[in-house]
Amino acid sequence: MTSNLFDGARRVRPRLVLAFGNPSRGDDALGPLLIRDLEVRQAAGELEQVDLLTDFQLQIEHTLDLQGRALVVFVDAVASGAEPFSFDSLLPESDVGYTTHAMTPGELLRVYQQVTQESAPQARMLAIRGYDFDLGSPLSTAAGRNLAKATNHLLTMLEQ
Repeated sequence: MTSNLFDGARRVRPRLVLAFGNPSRGDDALGPLLIRDLEVRQAAGELEQVDLLTDFQLQIEHTLDLQGRALVVFVDAVASGAEPFSFDSLLPESDVGYTTHAMTPGELLRVYQQVTQESAPQARMLAIRGYDFDLGSPLSTAAGRNLAKATNHLLTMLEQ
């Protein structure tokens, strides 16, 4: 028997794209901007099997958003790493910091398993390379190019 974390019925699509970042901090807006692009496509009738969610940072409450998913793609901007992006599998992490306001995707997957006593959904991390994270900065040109490439990659994967 599977547990149900929700009171009331809601339609849960099998795939979730969960992006996080601060739109006021330059390239940290990459995740929310990707969600905005995908929302436009959904409004046009695409991505019918995908739910979209964005927030400033991952919180323990996002555990509820993982239930009923076959795939979760976490999206975030990174200050170092592969260019234009990396797209890696995620596993639950065992060291969960309950006293922090922010969690890693791996920590969130682990909490999901602890709460539901179920295996975590398949998860991927789309880490888009950013360069300028200063408060009030616009999206950098290079990060904008990386966003376009990451969005195209993600769309190809979601359409399969």
